[in-house]
Amino acid sequence: MTEYGRGRGPEPWHPEDPLYGDQGWTGHQTQQGQVPYGGAPQQEFPQEPQYQQQYPPQQQYQQYPEHQQQYPQEPQYQQGQYAQQQYEQGQYPQDPQGQYPQPGQQQYAQQQARQAQQAYAQQQAQPQPQPVYDSQGWDTGQVQYTSAVQTGPYAGVDPYTQQPVTGYPGEAPDHYSTEDAYAPPQPPGRRHLEPEPVEEEEEPESGLLTAGGGRDGDDGDGDEPGDGRRGGRKGGSPKKRSGMACLVAAVVIIGVVGGGGYYGYNYIKARFSSAEDFAGEGTGEIVEVEIPKGSGLMQMGMILKKAGVVASGQAFADAAAKLPPGKAIQAGVYPLRKKMSAASAVEVMSDPTKLNVITVTEGMRNTAVYAAIDKKLGQQEGTTAEIAKREVKNLGLPAWANNNPKLIDPLEGFLYPARYDLSKDSTPDSLLKQMVKNASDKYAELGIEGKAKELGLENPLQVVTVASLVNAEGKNHDDFRKMAEVVYNRLKKTNDVTNQKLQFDSTYNYVKNQSEINFNLKEAQAFDHPYNTHFVRGLPTGPINNPGLDALTATLSPDHGGWMFFVSVDGNTTTFTKTYEEHTKLANEFQERQKQKNGG
Repeated sequence: MTEYGRGRGPEPWHPEDPLYGDQGWTGHQTQQGQVPYGGAPQQEFPQEPQYQQQYPPQQQYQQYPEHQQQYPQEPQYQQGQYAQQQYEQGQYPQDPQGQYPQPGQQQYAQQQARQAQQAYAQQQAQPQPQPVYDSQGWDTGQVQYTSAVQTGPYAGVDPYTQQPVTGYPGEAPDHYSTEDAYAPPQPPGRRHLEPEPVEEEEEPESGLLTAGGGRDGDDGDGDEPGDGRRGGRKGGSPKKRSGMACLVAAVVIIGVVGGGGYYGYNYIKARFSSAEDFAGEGTGEIVEVEIPKGSGLMQMGMILKKAGVVASGQAFADAAAKLPPGKAIQAGVYPLRKKMSAASAVEVMSDPTKLNVITVTEGMRNTAVYAAIDKKLGQQEGTTAEIAKREVKNLGLPAWANNNPKLIDPLEGFLYPARYDLSKDSTPDSLLKQMVKNASDKYAELGIEGKAKELGLENPLQVVTVASLVNAEGKNHDDFRKMAEVVYNRLKKTNDVTNQKLQFDSTYNYVKNQSEINFNLKEAQAFDHPYNTHFVRGLPTGPINNPGLDALTATLSPDHGGWMFFVSVDGNTTTFTKTYEEHTKLANEFQERQKQKNGG
């Protein structure tokens, strides 16, 4: 292998050498005597003793005492000794066959060495191509020619003698750190790539539209030769911005500023100016406005504005925000006049009685519900009751509801307590269907069909019947649970105190369609009717009202205190007792208070 150097000292192989190979991406060669990667010192090993070896006489090696530098030799030759010195001193190393060279051979070897030195000197005298490296040490791909002039007396040295003798530390310096050495080679992917020079972009100038619509100084053909970069420009006048681009930019800026000013004006006007509002209580035209559940004040105002009731949603929201706590506007349907002031609309909507709704309260009887529907819908009295009787099989009652011909009203107990919003499309039968559906859904949710047997009742209708009694006689949830316990204890066959008679005044009042506390007890006990529990044993034929959720849950989960009797002490407080003696005492006290109250 041949190494091309520029000076007398050994140098690394150049990447242009065809024998140069990739030694990792950094391009470092593994050299004898070179400092390892990272700058860590190489471990030193003691040099082994030199051994006499036999070499062919054709090769000669020299050591120059003037420079005190040994030149490397091929690995098949002896380390640290040179054939030429041996020949001069008359020492002849043996060849591998154990024979010594002859004097003629010595002369021939010296002649070959001188010829090699002369050829090498001629080559070194000629200009040599040298690569150019950038500041980072990478090959730029450019080449310059220099003349390597040998100034020493040993200018014609055979290049083979410049290889290091051994790989031990100190014998060969790191040639990549010398001033004349080649820079470290580049990674394979970046070799021979000419870096693209960066063209400094000049400050663009504002241009005007040319006659041809192109940039100033451009002929418009787009085929102008260049250096291969975009646009084909190299030097010359800088690019000028198109006049059309400036015009478009100006239009965009004007639009943004104008639009921002418009919306800013509207925002400031809406934020700081008084909202539009009508005056007075409105015109004679009435419209129905439905407010959905969960609506906020502003949403309510926008609904009213859309219906023509108020002038702006903000005015309504401002007026409604002044309402005292606890007087919030409820969701529902409101009959309102058009062009009302915001304050007038808020006044109407904050009064629950002004809602266009029907509210079925807990424990409300069907007769009262029918009358309310007739009144709200402007129907003739008795219209809804007649429809309920005629359409009972078409209103959606569950199969277990209408199974007794002695029922006064099959719909009793199935007009579920709730608030029902009315609209211009509301009819008696549509409202009755909605009420029956709500009751059926709630009873299915509570699972009264499966719990009837657990409570000792015959069917789910009896569960609703007990709940109606509890709702009629009790005052609160605690009363409801104790009242349910009284019912279940009196229905037991072991009840020999009342003989399974409930004796609830509410059942007699239901038959009489009244709500009286002071009535003739003897007359009630003698009145023969399947709903009158003062006369018949057990439960009435059907429910006596529409029980609410509290009464229903209390019926399904009664108190277990062993209560058998109850009496209303003052009309608001109910006292429960376990024995008839306690009950009689409380009942006599109640009758005495009633006489004093009535002046008797």
